[in-house]
Amino acid sequence: MRTPARTLALPLAGLTALTLTACGGSSAASDAKSVTVYSADGLKGENGDGWYDKVFKDFEKQTGIKVKYVEGGSGEMVQRAAREKSNTQADVLVTLPPFIQQADKKGLLTAYEPKGADRVDGADRAADGKWTSVVNNYFGFIHNKKELKTPPRTWEELLDPAYKEKVQYSTPGVAGDGTAVLIKAMHDFGGKEPAMAYLKKLQTNNVGPSASTGKLAPKVDKGELLVANGDVQMNFAQAKDMPNLSIWFPAKGDGKPTSFALPYAAGLVAKAPHSENGKKLLDFMLSEQAQRDVSAVGGGFAARKDVKATDANAVELAGLMEGVEIFEPDWADIGANLDTYIDAWKSATGS
Repeated sequence: MRTPARTLALPLAGLTALTLTACGGSSAASDAKSVTVYSADGLKGENGDGWYDKVFKDFEKQTGIKVKYVEGGSGEMVQRAAREKSNTQADVLVTLPPFIQQADKKGLLTAYEPKGADRVDGADRAADGKWTSVVNNYFGFIHNKKELKTPPRTWEELLDPAYKEKVQYSTPGVAGDGTAVLIKAMHDFGGKEPAMAYLKKLQTNNVGPSASTGKLAPKVDKGELLVANGDVQMNFAQAKDMPNLSIWFPAKGDGKPTSFALPYAAGLVAKAPHSENGKKLLDFMLSEQAQRDVSAVGGGFAARKDVKATDANAVELAGLMEGVEIFEPDWADIGANLDTYIDAWKSATGS
């Protein structure tokens, strides 16, 4: 999911802008007591009960700084920030990899190491301080457990005619989790060519593109889809209100189910209109209490190594990941060749 060398033409319609306030008042960009966050979807609750909801409310109560929140796919958020580069609107950018690296390569981020960043694993933060993971996460798939009491075990099972128009994954190059489908397929199938050959076959059963991964879960819960892609944090949180959702990890043939880390990474936007407020919010996101809330409230994994969550969600999440082989993508290769991989996917699928 990383840095394409050329700009992707991404749709900006459907972006959701929400102003989160505890007691009303202006949150316009000109308001000195505001901070604007551009973020990939997944951390805000469907019913105002997600990690962002609590963190933003607590932050505003403590600082008096109101949060303006804009969400969309990871690629969408980077493109929006890039289009506004001459008139910067965002203060903080949160995306999945490789789009946070893409944002850095486009000159959209400025160095700032939040308080607590030294407690984040070195692989989950930029060496130059341009971005730091605030919520750890893993790529996964979901299925409707009412219709499919036992999830498909392998990629190959999804080619069965029984899944015709019952499978959907979000668009690579637009959605972070959609790009993750390519990354996992290339890993599991052993390279670009066999992965694209498989995805070409899967297209027979695939419903079609989706700019937002988050919008697929309701379709799976209702049975409109049997299988879709997602990520552990987002889908675990959604399952509180969508009882038919269940998370699973495809394997290749007789191999083990696999996944890889897909953290929400945050950076301070270059020439941000409210840079100091952005720094305060980044500090707050990595505070010990906010990090404990990652699992207890958000259904994710704390980014700070020193925060050892023991809440019920944390225990369930640990159990969910048992037996799943975690691999580390070659992010340098993905960053350099993402455009090539996206083009290969478009060619293979006719997208």
